[in-house]
Amino acid sequence: MKTTLRLWALPSLFLFCHSLAFAQPGTVRVDHYVPVVSTAPSMAGDTALIYVRERSQPATVARSASLEGQVVLFVHGAGTPAEVAFDVPVQGYSWMAYLAAEGYDTFAMDTTGYGRSTRPYVMNDVCNLSAQAQQDFVPTMISAPCDPSYGFAATTIESDWHDIDAVVEYLRRLRGVDKVHLVAWSLGGPRAAGYAALHPEKVARVVVLAPAYSRSRAAEAPDALPVPGAAFTKQSRLDFVRNWDRQVGCENQYQPEVSEAVWRDMLASDPVGATWGAGVRRAPSTTVWGWTREVVGRTQTPMLLVAGIHDGQVPPSRVAEMYEDLGSSEKVLLDLGCSSHNAMWEINAGLLFDASLQWLRDGELDGRSNGVVRKGYRE
Repeated sequence: MKTTLRLWALPSLFLFCHSLAFAQPGTVRVDHYVPVVSTAPSMAGDTALIYVRERSQPATVARSASLEGQVVLFVHGAGTPAEVAFDVPVQGYSWMAYLAAEGYDTFAMDTTGYGRSTRPYVMNDVCNLSAQAQQDFVPTMISAPCDPSYGFAATTIESDWHDIDAVVEYLRRLRGVDKVHLVAWSLGGPRAAGYAALHPEKVARVVVLAPAYSRSRAAEAPDALPVPGAAFTKQSRLDFVRNWDRQVGCENQYQPEVSEAVWRDMLASDPVGATWGAGVRRAPSTTVWGWTREVVGRTQTPMLLVAGIHDGQVPPSRVAEMYEDLGSSEKVLLDLGCSSHNAMWEINAGLLFDASLQWLRDGELDGRSNGVVRKGYRE
């Protein structure tokens, strides 16, 4: 049964929201849902609700008349939803709360198919996973690997850009600003920096951790869309831990309580996946194109790039290539020691958060608007 929402009567910027207290003092949480007519292949033409979490200072705190330069939108990577990645409920590990405490209004969005945003109905069918991923559900959910009911990637980079634009437009109107800052992680690189290349008039500065950049990426969409393959992916607790542990290069690089908190939030963001076996996180398969060397070379948006030295998913060499290719003269590469792909959840998270604050506030890191800065290495 198809379960996507159809909300045609809603105006384009209709808002559902509610406020909640936050365990970390000094910030409040507001949940927003921004409707958008989806362009994702798996639910094209249906209306999706895009979940946006806000962390900001309480209304009792004095604000400047203009919030220009004070609005930040976080964009997630290929698997972990944004509110899980950037708002870890452990003191000192919420990137959103860190910037909010410094006076920024921070927002984190889930594109279609992620976290608390609308998920295409095809993601409810375990048969739409790859045959290998299905093996984890034999025989508890299926007797043997099965043929897909929808054998294509669920979303595209263009549908992600479409979702991002809906949220950016919403935030511009909500806060009365012309531009927002973007902070992104992993596949959030093509999503956020690619969006900035398309809409430089709406983006002030960008911070990208482990941007999934490739000099050989195709410039044009595939001839046939959607692209055949698994509609979505899954991650179990074991998958999560193994992937992180293989990227540990320093003693006490991350704390078990942080890993546990992230995983609890991961399952809470996916109530359906939480019931599959011991619980999994689901994410749509996304077809990516267009964020090419040429596009990056033309990009003039000031950008801070961060590479964790132990990153086993996006090698630091690829981040360095993006730094070399980036057209903006205002660009800094932060070479972060004792850090993996999950740097914002690790021992040097504070260095990362402070670097992002400096960049968004000053357009500089340690007084530099261009060059490579090295931090976090143990002597």
